[in-house]
Amino acid sequence: RPRPSMPPRPWSPAADKLGAGIGTVNVPIPGQQDSSSSVMQLNEGVEWALHVCLALAWRGPDGPVRNATLAETFDLPPVYLNKQLQALARAGIVRSTPGPKGGFELARKPDRITVMDVVDAVEGKDDVFACQEIRQAGIGARFPRAEFRDKCVIASVMRDAETEWRRALSDTTIAGIQATVDGKAAHAEGRMRRWFADGEI
Repeated sequence: RPRPSMPPRPWSPAADKLGAGIGTVNVPIPGQQDSSSSVMQLNEGVEWALHVCLALAWRGPDGPVRNATLAETFDLPPVYLNKQLQALARAGIVRSTPGPKGGFELARKPDRITVMDVVDAVEGKDDVFACQEIRQAGIGARFPRAEFRDKCVIASVMRDAETEWRRALSDTTIAGIQATVDGKAAHAEGRMRRWFADGEI
């Protein structure tokens, strides 16, 4: 039967009945105090992709979910969400099934998908910080090159922080997120499964 439409609302998955207990994913830099300056800024597509992976983990073996349904679930633009889903598919995190009953489903078990896998799929694997060696430009260009033999301290600090950050995300799986959310909001999985099954929550 036709899927009932959801009323327009400001996008906030954490405030939605479907998303109780599921908020925006913050990515703190290990070893830093909890503040806005210690959170790695990522493309919003990473958040979308992580929420979709969690939703598909709850869906389990019940079959693929259409892009339009996933977009409606979180009030996201279908065209742009599909780009994130295609990135996940290229990375082997989800698989796409064509046809009227097709859609997307996880290609691996949730405990085999790390948060870092999702970040890499959406953002790419380039370093977050790219040192341009500007210490050797400007007035630095007037000094002997020998003064710059040692690695830039700023670049080293940033690279160490990113290494710890990547390690933390590599140690966290979709299954781990699922278990944490289930512990905080036991109703969330049932609501999501009902929504995917018949459009009811």
